[in-house]
Amino acid sequence: MQLTLRDICKTYPNGVQALTNVSLTIPVGMYGLLGPNGAGKSTLMRTLATLQEADSGTAMLGDIDVLQCKDDVRRTLGYLPQEFGVYPHASALSLLDYFAVLKGIGGRGARRDVVESLLHQVNLWDVRHQKLRGYSGGMRQRFGVAVALLGNPKLLIVDEPTAGLDPAERVRFLNLLSALGETSVVILSTHIVEDVSELCTRMAIIDRGRILLEAEPLQAVTDIRGRIWRRVVARDELPAVQRDHGVISTTLLGGRTVVHVYDQALPGAGFEAVEPDLTDVYFSTMAGHIGQHRALA
Repeated sequence: MQLTLRDICKTYPNGVQALTNVSLTIPVGMYGLLGPNGAGKSTLMRTLATLQEADSGTAMLGDIDVLQCKDDVRRTLGYLPQEFGVYPHASALSLLDYFAVLKGIGGRGARRDVVESLLHQVNLWDVRHQKLRGYSGGMRQRFGVAVALLGNPKLLIVDEPTAGLDPAERVRFLNLLSALGETSVVILSTHIVEDVSELCTRMAIIDRGRILLEAEPLQAVTDIRGRIWRRVVARDELPAVQRDHGVISTTLLGGRTVVHVYDQALPGAGFEAVEPDLTDVYFSTMAGHIGQHRALA
């Protein structure tokens, strides 16, 4: 089963064109949708989750018409939005059981087995009786995954799942998501490049509602090898370097500024070649040096 999107468009009543001819083919596994805040990621995720309408286009999950057969989609959908509410005075065990009832999992025994299995899977079994108000951000996210997994969804959508998590919780959460991609289409929508780099075998970069690049992350990095150059400059040198070269990103190192430049050849004195990573792919794409619907290998 795969998710196939063709020419999805969405314009809001205020005139903002959130999605323009979005076309993607998303197979089983972890798929990263990468872009800055306001790029259209959440609009696309909400559309696929049947929470809002597209203006035009098609979306097929196997033989299910996502845009027309919403009830069929919901029966096989798991959705973890960027922000979701919980009942703070309920325990994880009781609330997950309640959501299982809403999902249509009938029979107390069968439902108990499903709830207990999910709490073990997301590593919340030992705190199953604790009130949700006492959960950390990472624990709440893992509870959200448990809710999203009710009914064994074939399509799982997670929107900005690691925002605000501390490093340890982030690692635990990404390990959990990685295991889920073995049997389902899992879309990870994020602005954090490292999440996609560590987790996804397919990805797309979106900005201003348009897909700029669709690629395998490792191949995309390979393709810009020999085109990323680095130079350490003083702060007062930065404006001139930005004016004269295609600077794609800047970072601080020991009080000085490290610039990365995309260029086919050595851009000038003081620059050195650097081994690229997915961050360089992202910023090169956003700067317009690469992209425009790169076909998957």
